Amino acid sequence: MSRSVEQVVAQYGPKMRAKFRPACQRARVSFPPKKLVLLAFKEEKSLEIWGDGKKLATYPILAASGDLGPKRCEGDRQVPEGFYKLTVLNPNSAYHLSIRVDYPNAEDIAHKTVERNQMGGDIYIHGNAASIGCLAMGDPGIEEIFPLIATVGLRNSRIIISPVDLRVSSAPETADRWLKDLYKRLKISLRNYR
Repeated sequence: MSRSVEQVVAQYGPKMRAKFRPACQRARVSFPPKKLVLLAFKEEKSLEIWGDGKKLATYPILAASGDLGPKRCEGDRQVPEGFYKLTVLNPNSAYHLSIRVDYPNAEDIAHKTVERNQMGGDIYIHGNAASIGCLAMGDPGIEEIFPLIATVGLRNSRIIISPVDLRVSSAPETADRWLKDLYKRLKISLRNYR
């Protein structure tokens, strides 16, 4: 049975509001926040939700395949790393609900190691507890995250995916100059989220 984003928000909005309205109140930001930033840490298997510069929630990532390091090609089972927009809300996902991450972005394409059509795509934050390059949040988690992003809006939401929490850990060793630069920029950006 097909459903719309509006139907999903009607169904799970009360659950989302029960979690995020008090979280916003404690953080002293308006509900809903004007801007959302999601911080995903691959090593720690953690997803933080920040609204208007304040931390509102942390969710465990139940599954994320691959190792540290960026996604380079289709089928490598890697979760991308970098700064991404959220582009599509999918209320009819095979993984309950899903939110598309805009991999490959312009930076991924500029530093590709394979032809563009071999880079892969279809990277999502989704429900369930299985992943092949996506961030699986479990159904209860995505039932709160999806309606929050739907309410705030895709244009006002983005995700930063880091190999480790660079606020407290060192970046993985790499000889790749682009990747060293990316990790340096991720570390600088993450200083805004303390």
